[in-house]
Amino acid sequence: MANILRNSLAGLAMVTLGLTLAACGGGGDEKESAAAAARKAGQTVTAATSSLINQPRTVTASGSVSAWEEVPVGAETGGLTAIGVYVDEGSYVRQGQLLVKLNDDVLQAQLRQQQAGVASAEANAAREDAALARAEELRGRGFLSQASLDTAIANQRSARAQLSSAQAALSETRTRLDQTSIRAPVAGMISSRSVTRGQIVQPGSELFRMVRDGRLELDAEIPEAELRLVRAGMSATIVSDQASGATGRVRIVTPEVNAQTRLGIARISLAPGSGLRPGMFARATIDVGSQPAVVVPSDAVVFREGKAGVYTIGARNAARFNPVTTGARNGTLIQIVSGLEANQRVVVQGAGFLGEGDVVTVVPARAAAAAAPAGTAGQ
Repeated sequence: MANILRNSLAGLAMVTLGLTLAACGGGGDEKESAAAAARKAGQTVTAATSSLINQPRTVTASGSVSAWEEVPVGAETGGLTAIGVYVDEGSYVRQGQLLVKLNDDVLQAQLRQQQAGVASAEANAAREDAALARAEELRGRGFLSQASLDTAIANQRSARAQLSSAQAALSETRTRLDQTSIRAPVAGMISSRSVTRGQIVQPGSELFRMVRDGRLELDAEIPEAELRLVRAGMSATIVSDQASGATGRVRIVTPEVNAQTRLGIARISLAPGSGLRPGMFARATIDVGSQPAVVVPSDAVVFREGKAGVYTIGARNAARFNPVTTGARNGTLIQIVSGLEANQRVVVQGAGFLGEGDVVTVVPARAAAAAAPAGTAGQ
């Protein structure tokens, strides 16, 4: 009987102990769930309001250096040998300066022959003028028939025509003779040369290529979203691996945008002495002046799935992720190009720990730093 009583008491004690442990375990789970819900419902953050300011802005572009205006120099006459080449690549020449001399011996001989022909035609014309004058005088006195007068008139006209023809041939030869001296059509720099002494030059062949006035420009490629900000006359700073410190000014913004690359072209005239050469690659920073810009603290911008964005605070303090396109930084502020309007509240400190739809508690910055969990305040 005593054994039965002891077994019953032991079983009761075990049941009581099991109920006590279960009660303790269930209470702990409920406390942890409640704590997690409380943290989610009231995550401590700081906030700021996006603002619209006039922010100094620059546009960065890159491209190739080219001539402001390239001038090809060719030969108008042909079949003649170059007997003198007086300039080389890189030479600066003035307008009208002699570049190439072609052999003109044959043309000089033709010139002398035609000069003699003009002299002969002039003599014939003078003789026929005198003959016509005598015929008209005799006809007036009645000593010459009308037919003889008509013949004198025809001879005089023929002589004048022959004189005009000889003078035209002489003028043509003189022009061809002048073309044997190939001169610079404009002032500028010789960028390429394709003629050598002794070469037989063909008509229309290119002998030189010139950079007019030595002026260079940068064909800067600008994204279409920023192209509207660039205007003619804006100043620019040019940087290249081969040269630095060059300056320029936007000469023109082309009206067309490339359909494949979505890039437009701004032609930037380079200041003299830039050290740049045609064909070089260079980068330009164009000062487009102060522009209205939406800005937020830079700490407000976070990345989710590789996309930049900010958390805006909506109804019931729920945080929503807004993808944005960022622009230039200005101290602790960053420009928002698109995706956010002015006067919207955004999360600053604590934004990196939020998820979509989290409810937040907005506190001043000092209070948020004090409330940050251990190990996260410095993140």
